[in-house]
Amino acid sequence: MKKIDIFHPLTLNVGLAIHNADWNWQNVTSPFTRIYYVTKGHAKIILPSGEYQLKPGHMYMIPSFTLHSYSCEEHFEHYYIHIYEKLEFESSFMDDYNFPVEIKGESIDLELVKRLCELNPSMALPKSDPRSYDNDLTLSKYITRNEQRDITLKLESRGILFQLIAKFMKEAKPKEDDIDNRIKKTLIMIQKNLDKKISVEDLAKEACLCKGYFTRLFKEKMKTLPTHYIIQRKIERAQQMLTIKDISIRDVAAELGYDDCSHFISIFKRETGITPQDFKMHTADLH
Repeated sequence: MKKIDIFHPLTLNVGLAIHNADWNWQNVTSPFTRIYYVTKGHAKIILPSGEYQLKPGHMYMIPSFTLHSYSCEEHFEHYYIHIYEKLEFESSFMDDYNFPVEIKGESIDLELVKRLCELNPSMALPKSDPRSYDNDLTLSKYITRNEQRDITLKLESRGILFQLIAKFMKEAKPKEDDIDNRIKKTLIMIQKNLDKKISVEDLAKEACLCKGYFTRLFKEKMKTLPTHYIIQRKIERAQQMLTIKDISIRDVAAELGYDDCSHFISIFKRETGITPQDFKMHTADLH
Protein backbone atom coordinates (compact mmCIF):
# COMPACT_ATOMS: atom_id res chain seq x y z
CA MET A 1 0.00 0.00 0.00
CA LYS A 2 1.35 3.44 -0.94
CA LYS A 3 1.77 6.11 1.73
CA ILE A 4 -0.67 8.43 -0.02
CA ASP A 5 -3.38 5.78 0.45
CA ILE A 6 -3.07 6.05 4.24
CA PHE A 7 -2.59 9.83 4.37
CA HIS A 8 -5.26 11.23 6.72
CA PRO A 9 -4.74 14.97 7.37
CA LEU A 10 -6.76 16.70 10.10
CA THR A 11 -7.84 20.34 10.16
CA LEU A 12 -6.23 21.29 13.45
CA ASN A 13 -6.76 25.05 13.18
CA VAL A 14 -8.10 27.39 10.50
CA GLY A 15 -9.05 31.04 10.48
CA LEU A 16 -8.35 34.61 9.36
CA ALA A 17 -5.59 36.53 11.15
CA ILE A 18 -5.35 40.34 11.07
CA HIS A 19 -2.13 41.93 12.30
CA ASN A 20 -0.72 45.42 12.73
CA ALA A 21 3.03 44.91 12.93
CA ASP A 22 2.46 42.39 15.75
CA TRP A 23 3.24 39.09 13.98
CA ASN A 24 6.79 38.74 15.25
CA TRP A 25 7.65 35.35 16.75
CA GLN A 26 11.05 33.72 16.98
CA ASN A 27 12.24 30.11 16.74
CA VAL A 28 8.87 28.40 16.24
CA THR A 29 8.65 24.66 15.54
CA SER A 30 5.51 22.55 15.63
CA PRO A 31 4.26 18.97 15.05
CA PHE A 32 1.90 20.19 12.32
CA THR A 33 2.18 21.69 8.83
CA ARG A 34 1.15 25.30 8.23
CA ILE A 35 -0.43 26.70 5.07
CA TYR A 36 -1.02 30.45 4.68
CA TYR A 37 -3.05 32.34 2.09
CA VAL A 38 -2.06 36.02 2.20
CA THR A 39 -4.79 38.58 1.39
CA LYS A 40 -3.38 41.98 2.44
CA GLY A 41 -0.07 43.56 3.38
CA HIS A 42 3.37 42.02 3.62
CA ALA A 43 5.37 40.07 6.16
CA LYS A 44 8.37 37.76 6.22
CA ILE A 45 9.15 34.23 7.35
CA ILE A 46 12.69 33.08 8.05
CA LEU A 47 13.34 29.41 7.32
CA PRO A 48 16.54 27.31 7.27
CA SER A 49 16.40 27.63 3.47
CA GLY A 50 16.26 31.44 3.57
CA GLU A 51 13.95 34.43 4.00
CA TYR A 52 10.63 34.66 2.17
CA GLN A 53 8.52 37.77 1.64
CA LEU A 54 4.83 36.98 2.04
CA LYS A 55 2.76 38.65 -0.67
CA PRO A 56 -1.01 38.94 -1.25
CA GLY A 57 -2.45 36.36 -3.61
CA HIS A 58 0.17 33.75 -2.73
CA MET A 59 0.09 30.61 -0.58
CA TYR A 60 2.90 29.42 1.68
CA MET A 61 3.71 26.11 3.34
CA ILE A 62 5.85 25.43 6.41
CA PRO A 63 6.31 21.66 7.00
CA SER A 64 5.97 20.18 10.48
CA PHE A 65 9.03 20.29 12.74
CA THR A 66 10.60 23.11 10.69
CA LEU A 67 12.29 25.80 12.79
CA HIS A 68 11.20 29.24 11.59
CA SER A 69 10.56 32.86 12.64
CA TYR A 70 8.12 35.63 11.62
CA SER A 71 8.67 39.33 10.98
CA CYS A 72 5.89 41.87 10.35
CA GLU A 73 6.28 45.67 10.27
CA GLU A 74 2.93 46.73 8.77
CA HIS A 75 -0.73 45.79 8.48
CA PHE A 76 -0.96 42.18 7.39
CA GLU A 77 -3.87 39.77 6.83
CA HIS A 78 -3.76 36.09 6.02
CA TYR A 79 -5.72 32.87 6.36
CA TYR A 80 -3.93 30.14 8.29
CA ILE A 81 -4.43 26.38 8.19
CA HIS A 82 -2.72 24.00 10.59
CA ILE A 83 -2.69 20.44 9.28
CA TYR A 84 -2.04 17.55 11.65
CA GLU A 85 -1.49 13.96 10.63
CA LYS A 86 -1.93 11.05 12.99
CA LEU A 87 0.81 8.53 12.33
CA GLU A 88 0.85 5.02 13.63
CA PHE A 89 4.10 3.25 12.82
CA GLU A 90 4.74 4.59 9.35
CA SER A 91 6.19 7.87 8.15
CA SER A 92 4.06 10.28 6.12
CA PHE A 93 4.30 10.54 2.35
CA MET A 94 4.91 14.27 2.95
CA ASP A 95 8.20 13.38 4.64
CA ASP A 96 9.45 12.07 1.30
CA TYR A 97 9.20 15.39 -0.54
CA ASN A 98 10.55 18.91 -0.45
CA PHE A 99 7.53 21.14 -0.93
CA PRO A 100 7.83 24.66 -2.33
CA VAL A 101 7.54 27.38 0.29
CA GLU A 102 5.58 29.71 -2.02
CA ILE A 103 3.10 29.17 -4.85
CA LYS A 104 0.78 31.56 -6.67
CA GLY A 105 -2.75 31.38 -5.30
CA GLU A 106 -5.85 31.28 -7.46
CA SER A 107 -9.40 32.48 -6.78
CA ILE A 108 -10.57 28.88 -6.29
CA ASP A 109 -7.89 28.38 -3.64
CA LEU A 110 -9.13 31.37 -1.66
CA GLU A 111 -12.72 30.10 -1.91
CA LEU A 112 -11.59 26.69 -0.63
CA VAL A 113 -9.83 28.29 2.33
CA LYS A 114 -12.89 30.39 3.16
CA ARG A 115 -15.09 27.30 2.93
CA LEU A 116 -12.76 25.48 5.31
CA CYS A 117 -13.21 28.34 7.79
CA GLU A 118 -16.99 28.09 7.46
CA LEU A 119 -16.88 24.35 8.14
CA ASN A 120 -14.63 24.73 11.19
CA PRO A 121 -15.52 27.89 13.15
CA SER A 122 -14.48 26.26 16.44
CA MET A 123 -10.97 25.63 15.08
CA ALA A 124 -10.00 29.32 14.93
CA LEU A 125 -7.21 30.38 17.28
CA PRO A 126 -8.06 32.99 19.94
CA LYS A 127 -4.48 34.36 19.81
CA SER A 128 -1.70 34.35 17.21
CA ASP A 129 1.10 33.90 19.75
CA PRO A 130 2.48 30.35 19.16
CA ARG A 131 3.07 30.03 22.89
CA SER A 132 -0.69 30.12 23.44
CA TYR A 133 -1.50 27.22 21.10
CA ASP A 134 1.73 25.41 20.20
CA ASN A 135 1.83 23.17 23.27
CA ASP A 136 0.83 19.63 24.06
CA LEU A 137 -2.36 20.38 25.99
CA THR A 138 -3.78 22.75 23.40
CA LEU A 139 -2.81 20.39 20.61
CA SER A 140 -4.68 17.54 22.26
CA LYS A 141 -7.71 19.81 22.76
CA TYR A 142 -8.01 20.56 19.06
CA ILE A 143 -7.36 16.94 18.08
CA THR A 144 -10.20 15.89 20.37
CA ARG A 145 -12.44 18.63 19.00
CA ASN A 146 -11.71 17.36 15.49
CA GLU A 147 -12.62 13.79 16.47
CA GLN A 148 -15.97 14.93 17.85
CA ARG A 149 -17.16 16.73 14.70
CA ASP A 150 -19.86 15.45 12.38
CA ILE A 151 -18.52 13.05 9.77
CA THR A 152 -19.79 15.16 6.86
CA LEU A 153 -17.73 18.10 8.12
CA LYS A 154 -14.68 15.87 8.42
CA LEU A 155 -15.09 14.54 4.89
CA GLU A 156 -15.51 17.93 3.24
CA SER A 157 -12.69 19.44 5.30
CA ARG A 158 -10.33 16.63 4.42
CA GLY A 159 -11.25 16.98 0.75
CA ILE A 160 -10.31 20.65 0.85
CA LEU A 161 -6.99 19.86 2.53
CA PHE A 162 -6.21 17.35 -0.21
CA GLN A 163 -6.91 19.96 -2.90
CA LEU A 164 -4.71 22.60 -1.26
CA ILE A 165 -1.84 20.20 -0.58
CA ALA A 166 -2.10 18.98 -4.19
CA LYS A 167 -1.34 22.52 -5.38
CA PHE A 168 1.99 22.42 -3.53
CA MET A 169 2.57 18.82 -4.58
CA LYS A 170 2.68 19.86 -8.24
CA GLU A 171 6.00 21.60 -7.58
CA ALA A 172 7.33 19.25 -4.88
CA LYS A 173 10.51 17.24 -5.42
CA PRO A 174 11.52 13.90 -3.88
CA LYS A 175 13.91 14.16 -0.96
CA GLU A 176 16.21 11.34 -2.09
CA ASP A 177 18.91 13.81 -3.07
CA ASP A 178 18.67 15.75 0.20
CA ILE A 179 18.53 12.95 2.78
CA ASP A 180 21.06 10.21 2.52
CA ASN A 181 19.26 6.97 1.63
CA ARG A 182 21.05 5.28 4.51
CA ILE A 183 19.47 7.75 6.93
CA LYS A 184 16.07 7.36 5.28
CA LYS A 185 16.23 3.63 5.90
CA THR A 186 16.81 4.22 9.62
CA LEU A 187 13.94 6.75 9.85
CA ILE A 188 11.59 4.12 8.46
CA MET A 189 13.05 1.55 10.84
CA ILE A 190 12.43 3.86 13.82
CA GLN A 191 8.84 4.62 12.82
CA LYS A 192 8.04 0.94 12.35
CA ASN A 193 9.60 -0.13 15.65
CA LEU A 194 8.44 2.45 18.18
CA ASP A 195 7.06 -0.43 20.22
CA LYS A 196 10.56 -1.83 20.71
CA LYS A 197 13.88 -0.78 22.17
CA ILE A 198 15.92 0.75 19.37
CA SER A 199 19.66 1.14 19.77
CA VAL A 200 22.04 3.30 17.79
CA GLU A 201 23.95 0.11 17.03
CA ASP A 202 20.83 -1.36 15.37
CA LEU A 203 20.36 1.79 13.30
CA ALA A 204 24.01 1.89 12.26
CA LYS A 205 23.76 -1.74 11.18
CA GLU A 206 20.64 -0.95 9.13
CA ALA A 207 22.58 1.86 7.43
CA CYS A 208 25.64 -0.37 6.94
CA LEU A 209 27.83 2.14 8.79
CA CYS A 210 29.95 2.12 11.90
CA LYS A 211 28.25 3.61 14.96
CA GLY A 212 30.44 6.72 15.17
CA TYR A 213 30.11 7.73 11.53
CA PHE A 214 26.39 6.95 11.49
CA THR A 215 25.81 9.19 14.53
CA ARG A 216 27.69 12.09 12.93
CA LEU A 217 25.85 11.64 9.62
CA PHE A 218 22.45 11.41 11.34
CA LYS A 219 23.07 14.60 13.32
CA GLU A 220 24.23 16.40 10.19
CA LYS A 221 21.10 15.47 8.24
CA MET A 222 18.46 15.51 10.99
CA LYS A 223 19.91 18.24 13.26
CA THR A 224 19.61 16.03 16.31
CA LEU A 225 21.19 12.89 17.72
CA PRO A 226 19.55 9.55 16.83
CA THR A 227 18.86 8.82 20.51
CA HIS A 228 16.90 12.04 20.93
CA TYR A 229 15.08 11.55 17.63
CA ILE A 230 13.89 8.14 18.84
CA ILE A 231 12.67 9.68 22.10
CA GLN A 232 10.81 12.45 20.26
CA ARG A 233 8.97 9.97 18.05
CA LYS A 234 8.08 7.75 21.04
CA ILE A 235 6.72 10.68 23.06
CA GLU A 236 4.65 11.87 20.10
CA ARG A 237 3.19 8.37 19.83
CA ALA A 238 2.52 8.33 23.59
CA GLN A 239 0.58 11.59 23.31
CA GLN A 240 -1.54 10.15 20.53
CA MET A 241 -2.26 7.02 22.55
CA LEU A 242 -3.19 9.00 25.67
CA THR A 243 -5.45 11.28 23.61
CA ILE A 244 -7.46 8.70 21.68
CA LYS A 245 -7.27 5.55 23.82
CA ASP A 246 -8.49 4.52 27.27
CA ILE A 247 -5.12 3.17 28.34
CA SER A 248 -3.00 3.20 31.49
CA ILE A 249 0.36 4.98 31.70
CA ARG A 250 2.05 1.66 32.42
CA ASP A 251 0.56 0.11 29.28
CA VAL A 252 1.64 3.08 27.18
CA ALA A 253 5.18 2.68 28.49
CA ALA A 254 5.13 -1.04 27.74
CA GLU A 255 3.77 -0.51 24.21
CA LEU A 256 6.64 1.87 23.52
CA GLY A 257 9.33 -0.52 24.72
CA TYR A 258 9.90 0.95 28.20
CA ASP A 259 10.30 -1.72 30.91
CA ASP A 260 10.56 0.90 33.66
CA CYS A 261 7.38 2.99 33.84
CA SER A 262 8.96 5.60 36.12
CA HIS A 263 11.73 6.11 33.56
CA PHE A 264 9.11 6.65 30.85
CA ILE A 265 7.28 9.18 33.05
CA SER A 266 10.55 11.05 33.64
CA ILE A 267 11.31 11.21 29.91
CA PHE A 268 7.74 12.29 29.07
CA LYS A 269 7.91 15.15 31.57
CA ARG A 270 11.35 16.22 30.36
CA GLU A 271 10.13 16.40 26.76
CA THR A 272 6.69 17.97 27.30
CA GLY A 273 6.92 19.79 30.63
CA ILE A 274 4.13 17.75 32.26
CA THR A 275 3.66 14.17 33.42
CA PRO A 276 1.70 11.69 31.31
CA GLN A 277 -0.83 11.48 34.16
CA ASP A 278 -1.52 15.22 33.93
CA PHE A 279 -1.65 15.01 30.15
CA LYS A 280 -4.16 12.13 30.33
CA MET A 281 -6.37 13.92 32.89
CA HIS A 282 -6.48 17.06 30.79
CA THR A 283 -7.43 15.23 27.62
CA ALA A 284 -10.06 13.26 29.55
CA ASP A 285 -11.60 16.54 30.70
CA LEU A 286 -11.82 17.67 27.08
CA HIS A 287 -13.97 14.67 26.22
